[in-house]
Amino acid sequence: MKPIAFDKEKIAINVAKIKKGGENFEVVINPDKIMEYKKKKISDVREVLMSEKIFYEARRGLEASHEHMKSLFNTDDALAVAKLILDEGEIQFTQEYREQKRKEKKNRIIDIIVRNAEDPRTGFPHPRTRIENAIEEAKVKIDDFKEAEDQVSNIVAALKPILPIKLAVRELQVKIPAQYSGKAYSTVERFGKILIDNWLSDGSWLCTVEIPAGLQNEFFDALNKLTHGSVESKLVREK
Repeated sequence: MKPIAFDKEKIAINVAKIKKGGENFEVVINPDKIMEYKKKKISDVREVLMSEKIFYEARRGLEASHEHMKSLFNTDDALAVAKLILDEGEIQFTQEYREQKRKEKKNRIIDIIVRNAEDPRTGFPHPRTRIENAIEEAKVKIDDFKEAEDQVSNIVAALKPILPIKLAVRELQVKIPAQYSGKAYSTVERFGKILIDNWLSDGSWLCTVEIPAGLQNEFFDALNKLTHGSVESKLVREK
């Protein structure tokens, strides 16, 4: 890991921070890696940090002393303190990063809605510009920490007072072998709404889930990757 060179003046960096003893303690983070860390896709703190140093004010390069860390955190191990900051502290992204990621996520959400939603009066899809305008009018907020797929249903619900719209959905029955069932639950929940939830005597998990029709391929790609292709499924109905 390369050391970070700081200017005397404040610079735009992404940080995680926590207040202890009335003072801030900060670490400089890789913004993409902290997202993976929060989603438990990675666990090594060092992958998230841009520098293995604890700062009072990272933007000015002001480091915290080992003695002060020891008195407040009961340890002067920088990685141990960094983990606490990442787990319990506040994440602050640069404005540029937030805007870039929010734009990417918004476009992804709009793509999903355009592919899966229709005007219930006509049965035809809404044009992309109409969806974009409705999102602006409804003042929809994009959650930085939630996947685009997780936000589609709530956003469509927020658009309904402005735009006649419904998602084309499918009900799928899915059976996950016992050795993968625990991890699979969160994946299934991320893509849709679990309607029926059964744990079988052999430890496998049988569920019925409702998902946007256009996400079916991505849904099965994710489950096949997780279960090494051993997932069983069938279409219950389309509505």
